[in-house]
Amino acid sequence: MKKFIALLRGINVSGQKKIKMSDLKSLFEEIGFQNVETYIQSGNVIFSSKENSGEKLKSKISSGIKRKFGFDVQVIILTPKEIEYTFKHNPFIKKKKEIERLYVTFLSNAPSKENIQKLNSIDYSPEEYIIDEKLIYLFLPNGAGNAKLSNNLFENKLKLNATTRNWKTVKILSELISIQ
Repeated sequence: MKKFIALLRGINVSGQKKIKMSDLKSLFEEIGFQNVETYIQSGNVIFSSKENSGEKLKSKISSGIKRKFGFDVQVIILTPKEIEYTFKHNPFIKKKKEIERLYVTFLSNAPSKENIQKLNSIDYSPEEYIIDEKLIYLFLPNGAGNAKLSNNLFENKLKLNATTRNWKTVKILSELISIQ
């Protein structure tokens, strides 16, 4: 059995796509996952599976959510190594940026150079971002609520699925998966 983290995009935000975490945990158990643990209402699930394919896990979870809750949800699957890498390599930590203003956007795949160039062609100051393969490290000095650098912007410019978590959540997920 391998451990994974599923990050669900856009559930329990502004009253849309509501899923109780107890119901989400039950769904994961119903579709065959073990050691299921959720963290906060934004759709972070740690689980174990015999399946090793991230694509198959994504498909299984998305299908289960559609069947049980009646709506589509984008899912990004992370391994313990990926979340550990994310936590250990944030360039804004080294730049001594305010922790409470740090976020990470997780992408479904690494973006193309062409799409990165399109994103880089616009100035988003005072917001900052650094792309690292399938991650975008963010510094949002005015918070995420009014940020120009949003999931929708990244999805539109990079032509990929994306979901964002604050630094506190990344840290806790890293800790939870290492002790599970």
